[in-house]
Amino acid sequence: MSNLSPLQWDFTLASRGLQTTQILHKPAKLLLVDDEPRLLQSLCDLLNNRGFILVTANNGTEAIERLSSDSFDLIILDLRMPDISGHEVMDYMNLHQIDANVIVTSGDVGIEAAIGALRRGAYDYLRKPYPREELIKAVQNALHQRQLEAENKQIAGRLESSERIYRYLVDSSPDIIFTLDHQGKLTFVNNRIHPLLGFNAEELIGKHYADMVHTRDLERANYVFSDGQQQQRWSRNIELRLKSRHLEDEGRVFSVELMSVSFTTQVMRTEGVPQNLEQMGIYGVARDITDRKRADELIAYQAYYDILTDLPNRVLFKDRLNLALLQAKRKKGGLAVMFVDLDRFKVINDSLGHQLGDELLQQATIRLKGCLRHSDTLSRFGSDEFNVVLPELDSVQDPTRVAQAFLDALRAPFALGGQTVHITASIGVAVYPKDGESVDELIRNADLAMHAKKSSGRNGYQFFELSMLNQSFEQISVESGLRLALLAGELEMYYQPQVDAKSGKVIGAEALMRWNHPQRGFLGAGAFLPYAEESGLIIAISDWMLEAVCRDLLAWNTLGADRPYLSINLSPHYLDRGDFYDKLKNTLERYQISPSQLEVEITENICIRNPQAAIDQLQKLCQLGVRVAIDDFGTGYSSLAYLHRFPIHVLKIDRSFVMPIEDDTLQFPVVLAIISIAKGLGLKLVAEGVETEVQQRYLEQAGCQTFQGFYYHRPMPQSALMGLLDSQRIH
Repeated sequence: MSNLSPLQWDFTLASRGLQTTQILHKPAKLLLVDDEPRLLQSLCDLLNNRGFILVTANNGTEAIERLSSDSFDLIILDLRMPDISGHEVMDYMNLHQIDANVIVTSGDVGIEAAIGALRRGAYDYLRKPYPREELIKAVQNALHQRQLEAENKQIAGRLESSERIYRYLVDSSPDIIFTLDHQGKLTFVNNRIHPLLGFNAEELIGKHYADMVHTRDLERANYVFSDGQQQQRWSRNIELRLKSRHLEDEGRVFSVELMSVSFTTQVMRTEGVPQNLEQMGIYGVARDITDRKRADELIAYQAYYDILTDLPNRVLFKDRLNLALLQAKRKKGGLAVMFVDLDRFKVINDSLGHQLGDELLQQATIRLKGCLRHSDTLSRFGSDEFNVVLPELDSVQDPTRVAQAFLDALRAPFALGGQTVHITASIGVAVYPKDGESVDELIRNADLAMHAKKSSGRNGYQFFELSMLNQSFEQISVESGLRLALLAGELEMYYQPQVDAKSGKVIGAEALMRWNHPQRGFLGAGAFLPYAEESGLIIAISDWMLEAVCRDLLAWNTLGADRPYLSINLSPHYLDRGDFYDKLKNTLERYQISPSQLEVEITENICIRNPQAAIDQLQKLCQLGVRVAIDDFGTGYSSLAYLHRFPIHVLKIDRSFVMPIEDDTLQFPVVLAIISIAKGLGLKLVAEGVETEVQQRYLEQAGCQTFQGFYYHRPMPQSALMGLLDSQRIH
């Protein structure tokens, strides 16, 4: 060693120090925090046998206790805990200056949680469920960074030992280190500046700091750096964009820590006696935070913009609408909110694939934006839904022109993956102040108007009307009341007898549901079942109906050997459920009801929605022994070819065809055609809505033998039907 030069000796000591640090480095100590025991155990299993010391905490309180009594290299922290949240744990660490890296894990899909964690100094943020490899990589990177930081601290402590080691270590720093004299000129800069900005350290010495700062940040830099000319101690922290010679960088962002320092020089007094003169300069460290800033900007962008279309999302849209509303109220002006829904987008998306569906949305966005002014806002509100705010309206014709422009713009075909696609749109319009004075009211009413247009035929626009809101409230009220009605036992079954024309006897009945509403009295099925269909409550109601009719059938069967059959109406949604057949079979077996005593009525439209699925369902019913009837035949869109394929036993003539029969000497071709079809297919025929003797006589002469209607009996409760059946048995 005695033959080494002083510089070589210093470098040898430095390298040996680094090696000793690595050899004596203790295993990393990790604190794992999660209130879910299963997830915590899974995390332990994942990190076990990797050379770590693992300590666990089941909640935020335990985590703070561990942190207050022990030190850790890394904390893997669940964000949402019942007692103390992950954010509060990080606040405690920052308050008590606890030195440990933090990796936050959370199942929260909102962006605010991630932003809050990163602002509190989290090293990384993983959204649950995360891949195992991603967590392990994050742990390795965090510990590696911590080790680098620890080594940098050790290196910084050796800077005082030697000027030559100081130079070596400074040049090895991941940050740009520099000093400025009292005039703002560079007196030192380390070599880190070359890989980061493309400048050579030597060429910058003596140049003013302004030559390094981006033009847009120069005024702010001058304000902070000018303090260096004052004779006082200070420190500052500022974010600046620095110029770069790399073509891909417009200006990398640095977090610059500045501190005033004293540069002492010797000057000669007039008497020839030297005197020390203190002049203030600046010592600075610039850390490259470009990647972090870009990540923050991306997070902020995703919080307010739709990534696919680059349009404002609903959060930003509501903010802009609120500003437009404030301006309209201040100027006593008007504005309009439009709700645009692309018709049949789901069909296109499912048939062509999501990639072409996304491309369609992007192309549609371009066309819609081309119809708007610069002051208007177009937002993507949902999958195929767009919202528009039109501020500063001159007249109600303005939204009309925009809506028509939208329809015209979408009329031209779209080219997608070599295919030509046509789409239309349904547009709802709400105008301030007539249709609402708040953000939520205007959006809601525009949405109601759009759905009204969809219901009336699509491909057009509709202005909001108060009746739409009343209808919406009615739907919500009925849906809410139905849920309570099921629990309170307010639903009842009524039965309308079906009569044999020759004998005049009741041979069956159709089950009809009634709602004994506490305020509105008895309601027919048409007043509430459509709402049950839309809300999905029809499944629970149908389950209740199966139980109710089987209980009543059991009572019918106690009256004698002549057992009438029961016809029940089933919703297509209920038939589509995979467990429908099992429910029906189990219910019949539980009440010991013969399947031949039950007749299931379906509408003919179910036969064309998914013909093969309908055939499979009906075949299973037939195998069980249940008869199948087509209800309201002739009012839908069924194909005779389908009708021939379906296992059907009964056709029911809809009352709309029976009502016009007022003179039995006339001909009614539709009725005769339905009767001929039933005879040709060997099906039983039931005429609904028979209310007069003329109707009964004409239908009987035409070949119909079973009737249902007010001419014979009105719908009646179970007790009344039991009395009718008992009387018929006695006579």
